[in-house]
Amino acid sequence: MAKMPHGMSRLDLFLKECLDKHSLNDDRPLPQTFGYLTHANPVTGNLSKATIVAAFDALVETMRTTVVKDGPADAGMTFFGQFIDHDITLDATSAIGTKIDPRSIRNIRTPELDLDCVYGDGPEASPYLYGGGNLHEFLLFGREDNPYDLARNCTGRALIGDFRNDENIIVSQVQGAFICLHNILMTQAEKNGAVKRDIAHCSSMGVRTEVWHDVLNPGLQTFEEVRRFIRLHYQWLVLHEFLPSFVDQPDIDHALSHDIFPDAPIMPAEFSVAAYRFGHATVQPEYALRKGEAPVGLFALDGGFKPRDPGATIDLEMFFGPGAQKALPVGTDMAETLFELPDFIVGRGLQWGDHTIPVEQAKKLSLRNILRDRTAMLLPSGQQMARHLGIPECPTPQVLKDHHVDKTPLWFYCLQEAQASGKGKLTGVGGKIVASVIVRLLREDRESVLHVPDFAPWSGFGETCTMGNLMKFVEKHRDDVAHREDLYCG
Repeated sequence: MAKMPHGMSRLDLFLKECLDKHSLNDDRPLPQTFGYLTHANPVTGNLSKATIVAAFDALVETMRTTVVKDGPADAGMTFFGQFIDHDITLDATSAIGTKIDPRSIRNIRTPELDLDCVYGDGPEASPYLYGGGNLHEFLLFGREDNPYDLARNCTGRALIGDFRNDENIIVSQVQGAFICLHNILMTQAEKNGAVKRDIAHCSSMGVRTEVWHDVLNPGLQTFEEVRRFIRLHYQWLVLHEFLPSFVDQPDIDHALSHDIFPDAPIMPAEFSVAAYRFGHATVQPEYALRKGEAPVGLFALDGGFKPRDPGATIDLEMFFGPGAQKALPVGTDMAETLFELPDFIVGRGLQWGDHTIPVEQAKKLSLRNILRDRTAMLLPSGQQMARHLGIPECPTPQVLKDHHVDKTPLWFYCLQEAQASGKGKLTGVGGKIVASVIVRLLREDRESVLHVPDFAPWSGFGETCTMGNLMKFVEKHRDDVAHREDLYCG
């Protein structure tokens, strides 16, 4: 049990902390629903649904490319972005073609960069993610058939905090790397006094000492210290490497100094449904999984949501660090592969009211993004968002005008801005939304790295804290985990 005054339950202690105005949260709770930055933008006018879909289809066809370009970001950053998305959002209710108010959608993930997709709710509330007995502070990882796969249940489903992180072998192994990192640091904290002191010192930064020691379960002290240590470094990487890889630096700097959406929901639909989906345009059509091997087509990779063969283990250095492959630049070019999603992803058409969208169109990821924007979430257009932010507007693409559509769907508009900048990064509306929402998540979390001004990344990860160095550390030490085989499952 946690340390607490005699006779007081955890709820009693929580209420006392709130009454004494010592609670870690302020008066503004983190909402568990989505919402609008501005307002809904219903489909209006005299155009038929068939005409509107044809206009959007013509627009996305201008994106189709077979030309492979290298952008500024490492290839792995696309999948790290997917991992981050799965850490902060999960909408399990909205569907293309079905109008829904974002304010009624519950966000199943915590809207914080807290790695709940790795840890769940911790060993006490999510014990199925952890070892048994004396290993309750270690995360399950590996199988007898593949020590580097995720732990799995009897049906082959991964035992992880967010099931989506097993949907492809790259994001699956980013998930696995963070699980390994926890187990590695737990092992080193048990065996190396200097490492334990470093972790304990870092984990206590920015948190009131009396609260940390009053409520910390003595049986989980090392676990809690390692978890916060990793969270702080993860947040540092999001702020100092991930965002600069995809967002123009002036937009990040502005977000750090100004909250441009002070009264907006913590998880805006304009972010989750449109601006943050820029990553779809950075996917390469194929990737080399290991050093010296030929690239493999994106959908020829070993499928997700099932036990992974040992031969599908990737070299993380091929995705992060100095020798990594590169992502496509953020812009209006999109790999042709994503215009023909395989049957196991999309096997049938879509329905928008009385209009049927054939499977050939439904297989286009870019069209699906726009249809979700316009038919389900009714997001404001790019031009409306630019007006709201007081910044210059981009013109509506001619192909839309030719189909009598005079406003640009927000997802495409964000890519259009990036294309016009020539930097391969989000800027303008897209840059401001993505940077502001991510920074606001950190600002609202009183335990985040943004509230630890003296935080410095651990030197054990290398001279600089980068995803490349973090992944290198994991690959170097992942076989050195204490009780490793006892953590296998599936």
